[in-house]
Amino acid sequence: MKTNSVLRKSIFIATLAISTGITVLLSCGKPYFPPIDTTIPSSPTFSNPLMNGADPSVFQKDGTYYYMQTNGSSINLWSTKAMSKLAAATPKTVFTPSAGTANSSNVWAPEMFFIDGKWYIYYTAGDGNDINQRTWVLENSSADPMTGTWVEKGKISSAGADFWAIDGTVMEYNGSRYFVWCGRPDKTNVNLTQNIYISKMINPYTLEATATMLSTPEFNWEKNGFGVNEGPEVIANAGKTFLVYSASFCGTDDYGLGMLSLKEGGNPLVKADWTKAADPIFSKNPQNNAYGPGHNSFFKSPDGKENWIIYHANSGTNQGCADRRNIRMQKFGFKADGSPDLGTPVAAGLQITKPSGDL
Repeated sequence: MKTNSVLRKSIFIATLAISTGITVLLSCGKPYFPPIDTTIPSSPTFSNPLMNGADPSVFQKDGTYYYMQTNGSSINLWSTKAMSKLAAATPKTVFTPSAGTANSSNVWAPEMFFIDGKWYIYYTAGDGNDINQRTWVLENSSADPMTGTWVEKGKISSAGADFWAIDGTVMEYNGSRYFVWCGRPDKTNVNLTQNIYISKMINPYTLEATATMLSTPEFNWEKNGFGVNEGPEVIANAGKTFLVYSASFCGTDDYGLGMLSLKEGGNPLVKADWTKAADPIFSKNPQNNAYGPGHNSFFKSPDGKENWIIYHANSGTNQGCADRRNIRMQKFGFKADGSPDLGTPVAAGLQITKPSGDL
């Protein structure tokens, strides 16, 4: 009877396995169920916003993305292999200024670059009085910017334009380096107009004395709130160089992106060699819960096949230039003339295919 009982159990289990597709093994007449794989497959999509924040900046090197954004009191650095998983990365505080110094307050818009074998962070800070905001430099000689020591190299400025300065970035063109930033030349701070300036770099923390004003707000879409051209970012394509900048006051819903194009073979220090687009190239999309999209950065997908823009925006109207801004990213292409075609801000919550090669 015991043998017949085992046989009947075996027949029942075999029948169960056939009808359910469950793999069942018999061990000494007893059923054995292999462990179930509970691994959740990685989603092929992500959605915006990625996380809260403003003034995003990305630098790619050797398959790693290094990310920074405005913190206000210090500089944090994120490291990730997949930008779609940025929010899961743990930031490291790499610099906190000393209290009471000229760069101790209002720490904004850091950007990192790898120049001549060392890492450099360019950031904005002041002493708490807005009129004293300037751009500063940190240096790290470690191969990994998440380690090593960040050394203060001081203020970076052109003697001919040593006034309110924010949002510095580095441009490489025809074997030379240039520093591009936003400046407010009125030292009384009565005229808040913000312009884009450029100067040739002598080394990563020193500029030539002469600076050129490349762009000043001239169109109505650059003057919402007050006249602003800020947050310059360089992108090159098909042998052409473009400078994408943010326009209008960041506290308005109409904060957006404009563009300058350098003529082929042009001199970056000559204003006449740049042409400004008459219309914004990226602006608010209320239907997609995107207000005031701007202050961007560009990066490539992990396999290098796709171009992506990362930027901040507000999810609702009249949310201002504060901590309700959030970080978003989306793929873009190029127009027939080689200029970036950014399209419109995609909808918050929309499932977007991850960058190519992003696991």
